Amino acid sequence: MNTAEAKKEIARLTEVINHHNDLYYQKHKTEISDYEFDQLLEKLTQLETQFPELREPDSPTQRVGGTITKSFNTVVHKYPMLSLGNTYSEEELIDFDKRVAKGLGSEAYEYFCELKFDGVSISLIYENGILVKGVTRGDGVRGDEVTTNVKTIRNIPLKIKGKNIPEQFEVRGEVFLSRTVFKQLNKEREDIGEETYANARNTASGTLKMQNSGEVARRKLDCYVYYLLGDNLDVESHAESVAKLEAWGFNVSDTYTKAKNIQEVLKYIQRWEGKRESLPLETDGVVLKVNSLLQQRKLGFTAKSPRWAIAYKYKAESLSTQLKSVTYQVGRTGAITPVAELAPILLSGTTVKRASLHNANEIARLDLRIGDYVFVEKGGEIIPKVTAVDLAKRDKKSKPIKYITDCPECGTELIRHEGEAAHYCPNEDGCPPQIKGRIEHFIQRKAMDIDSMGEKTINQLYNLNMVKSPADLYDLTKDDLAKLEGFKDLSIKNLLAGIEKSKEAPFEAVLFALGIRYVGKTVAEKLARHFKTMDALQNASYEQLLEAPEVGEKIAQSLVHFFSDKGHRKEIERLTKAGLNFTVVEKETKKLGNSLDNKSFVISGVFEKYGRDELKDLIIAHGGRVLSGVSGQLDYLLAGDNMGPAKRQKAEKLGVTIISEQEFEQMF
Repeated sequence: MNTAEAKKEIARLTEVINHHNDLYYQKHKTEISDYEFDQLLEKLTQLETQFPELREPDSPTQRVGGTITKSFNTVVHKYPMLSLGNTYSEEELIDFDKRVAKGLGSEAYEYFCELKFDGVSISLIYENGILVKGVTRGDGVRGDEVTTNVKTIRNIPLKIKGKNIPEQFEVRGEVFLSRTVFKQLNKEREDIGEETYANARNTASGTLKMQNSGEVARRKLDCYVYYLLGDNLDVESHAESVAKLEAWGFNVSDTYTKAKNIQEVLKYIQRWEGKRESLPLETDGVVLKVNSLLQQRKLGFTAKSPRWAIAYKYKAESLSTQLKSVTYQVGRTGAITPVAELAPILLSGTTVKRASLHNANEIARLDLRIGDYVFVEKGGEIIPKVTAVDLAKRDKKSKPIKYITDCPECGTELIRHEGEAAHYCPNEDGCPPQIKGRIEHFIQRKAMDIDSMGEKTINQLYNLNMVKSPADLYDLTKDDLAKLEGFKDLSIKNLLAGIEKSKEAPFEAVLFALGIRYVGKTVAEKLARHFKTMDALQNASYEQLLEAPEVGEKIAQSLVHFFSDKGHRKEIERLTKAGLNFTVVEKETKKLGNSLDNKSFVISGVFEKYGRDELKDLIIAHGGRVLSGVSGQLDYLLAGDNMGPAKRQKAEKLGVTIISEQEFEQMF
């Protein structure tokens, strides 16, 4: 394919991919499968790799991330991002309305009402219809440029289509993690033995500032926009601005309305107070703005906020109830979670009997005592939380809670790793919740995907002494399953078939299923691709593990610890004999050229434009070879940032040519 043909095909693929992106993220429709979409994106990626000069800044491939940003540039906002005045009182809203009426004299006016989403403010700057900058709010005057990360958010247009697009304009919105995605993210944290995130807003904020845009893309941030700024926009009201944003393909929440007077505003607030729990994200209030832009200019600003807008905040429902006791749950990794057992209360439409206390530090911070009356909030969070103690009702004879020292399930003395808040039960091979938790993790959809088995079945198998580890699943017979309550011929047949089919799972899924601490789905995929076989992985040294993509000291230490355990190695042997995949099935790399024929490379460090796996693919696609270590036979050491000094020293000593990412690109 020549350059002209490639340019035409890139344009076609870009149009098709953007069409399906728009259908999925804006209209919630699909015309093709995920696999077909991924194939289109893969084809575009390959063409842009082969013809890098044809890659456009608004290409759909920019959404998958992969860029490493060491630091974020500070950008001064052209239009300061001021805070809004807040109120929790309807009376203060009425006073605000009186001030607006006084400021506008005898002019008629109306309000534009929209929900106040609990996300992270973002400024999106477009030039000639193309997204050129994404900037955080910062201190309101200046923020951090996070453009690479913003481009991974699927419903933020990279290029605007339409007529009469202004040469430059700015769009403001809220970046957030949906309730569903936040729940999934915390499930993944549980899977790798990490503490779960406390709330979606802070997690979204931290995600926007991550250095690896590939990880940002994986987290599936979302965005609602609500404000258009710029010159020559040809709009006279905020409502017209919002309509223009919708026409340009931006994601605007359809929860807004216009209100003729403050009474209609109050009705809007009351209507959404009950309905807001049904939204995909948390919302903590309502913003009302004078609709006319001319009247906004007339009303002007105070030093901190506009006089034409105000935010009404919903009060988080908080009720007092008695703390009856504290129980302790043991997770798959042995982490202990204290739980407040409460006298039942009706909170935000549901009966609450329990609330998470997170860890010993939180119990100490609250100075909790059994019998205390505590304040409990839901406030949009999925799990209720204890926020404070009603000290006026405290029994003076009560004593602070002493955190348990032994596992509530098996009696083993708990440990607490330095720098961690949680306590752990170290008896992983004898503690029932840990054993059953590992089996539940092993069978889940992202791991071995044995969908005919669930928590109830695992409990029965464990209690009947049939299954004490995942490998035992592959020894089950028809006669064994016939002993289970509720299992007849069909259910026995389905479960045995599910166990047999799980043997088809690829190496990376099996590796994830083993439940190694800190090894989530993504890290398992990277490890499998890097080491190719389980033998190579479990025999790798600490230093060799650090050479794998996305593996830092914590993950490397966890892997060394896991594979040094004889019991774990024996389990892997049993799973291997059962027929599970412990070898990567190599896919054929498409040949793109021969400019690197017979050249050998070692890749080390972190790179600006490519991940290590991408670099390996590029080398192989152009005829080169990728080696694991530096030797006298090596042609090139491809050096990124943070490369280990030992490799560089060895390469220099042996006279191996050391090249940068830019020099590497010039080779093909």
